[in-house]
Amino acid sequence: MVIETRSPEETFQFGEKLGREAKPGQIYTLNGDLGTGKTVFTQGFAAGLGITEPVNSPTFTIVQIYEEGRMPFYHFDVYRIGDVEEMDEVGYEDCFYGEGVCLIEWAELIEEILPEHVIAVTIEKDLEQGFDYRKITLTGLD
Repeated sequence: MVIETRSPEETFQFGEKLGREAKPGQIYTLNGDLGTGKTVFTQGFAAGLGITEPVNSPTFTIVQIYEEGRMPFYHFDVYRIGDVEEMDEVGYEDCFYGEGVCLIEWAELIEEILPEHVIAVTIEKDLEQGFDYRKITLTGLD
Protein backbone atom coordinates (compact mmCIF):
# COMPACT_ATOMS: atom_id res chain seq x y z
CA MET A 1 0.00 0.00 0.00
CA VAL A 2 1.29 3.46 -0.89
CA ILE A 3 -0.15 6.61 0.67
CA GLU A 4 0.79 10.13 -0.36
CA THR A 5 0.49 12.98 2.12
CA ARG A 6 0.96 16.65 1.43
CA SER A 7 1.18 18.10 4.94
CA PRO A 8 2.42 17.12 8.40
CA GLU A 9 -1.25 16.97 9.46
CA GLU A 10 -1.99 14.32 6.81
CA THR A 11 1.07 12.31 7.87
CA PHE A 12 -0.15 12.53 11.48
CA GLN A 13 -3.66 11.44 10.45
CA PHE A 14 -2.35 8.38 8.60
CA GLY A 15 -0.30 7.40 11.65
CA GLU A 16 -3.39 7.92 13.80
CA LYS A 17 -5.45 5.64 11.54
CA LEU A 18 -2.85 2.87 11.85
CA GLY A 19 -2.70 3.38 15.63
CA ARG A 20 -6.48 2.93 15.89
CA GLU A 21 -6.22 -0.33 13.92
CA ALA A 22 -3.12 -1.69 15.72
CA LYS A 23 -3.36 -4.99 17.55
CA PRO A 24 -1.39 -6.39 20.49
CA GLY A 25 1.78 -8.15 19.38
CA GLN A 26 2.24 -6.19 16.17
CA ILE A 27 5.64 -4.75 15.36
CA TYR A 28 5.93 -1.78 13.03
CA THR A 29 9.29 -0.82 11.59
CA LEU A 30 9.62 2.83 10.63
CA ASN A 31 12.22 3.75 8.05
CA GLY A 32 13.07 7.07 6.46
CA ASP A 33 15.85 9.60 6.34
CA LEU A 34 16.20 12.31 8.95
CA GLY A 35 13.50 14.93 8.51
CA THR A 36 11.00 12.78 6.62
CA GLY A 37 8.31 12.93 9.31
CA LYS A 38 8.90 9.79 11.37
CA THR A 39 8.20 11.65 14.61
CA VAL A 40 5.01 13.23 13.27
CA PHE A 41 3.84 9.81 12.05
CA THR A 42 4.67 8.28 15.46
CA GLN A 43 2.79 11.02 17.31
CA GLY A 44 -0.26 10.25 15.17
CA PHE A 45 0.16 6.51 15.81
CA ALA A 46 0.27 7.15 19.56
CA ALA A 47 -2.83 9.36 19.35
CA GLY A 48 -4.62 6.52 17.57
CA LEU A 49 -3.78 4.30 20.56
CA GLY A 50 -5.35 6.85 22.90
CA ILE A 51 -2.08 8.27 24.23
CA THR A 52 -2.33 11.94 25.12
CA GLU A 53 1.07 12.59 26.70
CA PRO A 54 3.83 14.12 24.54
CA VAL A 55 5.56 11.60 22.27
CA ASN A 56 9.08 12.33 21.11
CA SER A 57 11.85 10.26 19.61
CA PRO A 58 13.64 8.27 22.37
CA THR A 59 17.02 8.74 20.69
CA PHE A 60 19.05 8.64 23.90
CA THR A 61 17.06 5.97 25.77
CA ILE A 62 16.45 3.43 22.96
CA VAL A 63 12.87 2.74 24.10
CA GLN A 64 10.09 4.88 25.48
CA ILE A 65 7.12 3.05 27.01
CA TYR A 66 3.63 4.55 27.04
CA GLU A 67 0.97 2.71 29.02
CA GLU A 68 -1.97 5.13 29.09
CA GLY A 69 -3.52 4.03 25.77
CA ARG A 70 -5.67 1.03 24.99
CA MET A 71 -2.52 -1.14 25.06
CA PRO A 72 1.14 -0.56 25.89
CA PHE A 73 3.08 1.27 23.20
CA TYR A 74 6.81 0.58 22.90
CA HIS A 75 8.53 3.26 20.83
CA PHE A 76 12.09 2.29 19.92
CA ASP A 77 14.70 4.47 18.25
CA VAL A 78 17.79 2.36 17.61
CA TYR A 79 19.67 4.96 15.53
CA ARG A 80 22.44 5.31 18.11
CA ILE A 81 22.69 1.64 19.05
CA GLY A 82 26.30 0.47 19.02
CA ASP A 83 25.65 -3.27 19.08
CA VAL A 84 22.48 -5.32 18.76
CA GLU A 85 23.26 -6.81 22.20
CA GLU A 86 22.24 -3.45 23.69
CA MET A 87 18.69 -4.50 22.86
CA ASP A 88 18.97 -7.28 25.47
CA GLU A 89 19.76 -4.64 28.09
CA VAL A 90 16.48 -2.83 27.44
CA GLY A 91 14.47 -6.06 27.53
CA TYR A 92 13.32 -5.91 23.93
CA GLU A 93 11.83 -9.43 24.02
CA ASP A 94 9.27 -8.37 26.63
CA CYS A 95 8.21 -5.60 24.27
CA PHE A 96 8.34 -7.59 21.02
CA TYR A 97 6.40 -10.54 22.42
CA GLY A 98 4.19 -8.79 25.00
CA GLU A 99 0.66 -7.45 25.02
CA GLY A 100 1.49 -4.12 23.41
CA VAL A 101 2.47 -2.77 20.03
CA CYS A 102 6.01 -1.81 18.99
CA LEU A 103 7.16 0.87 16.61
CA ILE A 104 10.87 0.75 15.81
CA GLU A 105 12.69 3.61 14.10
CA TRP A 106 15.86 2.66 12.16
CA ALA A 107 14.91 -1.03 12.47
CA GLU A 108 17.33 -2.01 9.70
CA LEU A 109 20.08 -1.71 12.34
CA ILE A 110 18.63 -4.63 14.34
CA GLU A 111 17.23 -6.79 11.53
CA GLU A 112 18.79 -9.97 12.93
CA ILE A 113 16.59 -9.90 16.05
CA LEU A 114 13.33 -8.83 14.43
CA PRO A 115 10.56 -11.42 14.24
CA GLU A 116 9.81 -12.87 10.82
CA HIS A 117 6.60 -10.90 10.43
CA VAL A 118 6.75 -7.13 10.85
CA ILE A 119 4.77 -4.30 9.32
CA ALA A 120 7.19 -2.03 7.47
CA VAL A 121 6.48 1.68 7.08
CA THR A 122 8.82 3.67 4.86
CA ILE A 123 8.50 7.45 4.56
CA GLU A 124 10.16 9.27 1.68
CA LYS A 125 10.33 12.90 0.58
CA ASP A 126 10.17 14.10 -3.00
CA LEU A 127 10.93 17.80 -3.15
CA GLU A 128 9.74 17.95 -6.76
CA GLN A 129 6.26 17.18 -5.38
CA GLY A 130 6.56 19.93 -2.73
CA PHE A 131 8.29 20.51 0.59
CA ASP A 132 5.62 18.71 2.66
CA TYR A 133 4.99 15.84 0.24
CA ARG A 134 5.57 12.37 1.69
CA LYS A 135 5.28 8.95 0.08
CA ILE A 136 4.47 6.38 2.75
CA THR A 137 4.87 2.74 1.76
CA LEU A 138 3.29 0.10 4.00
CA THR A 139 4.05 -3.62 3.65
CA GLY A 140 3.24 -6.64 5.79
CA LEU A 141 -0.18 -5.53 7.04
CA ASP A 142 -2.62 -8.38 6.51
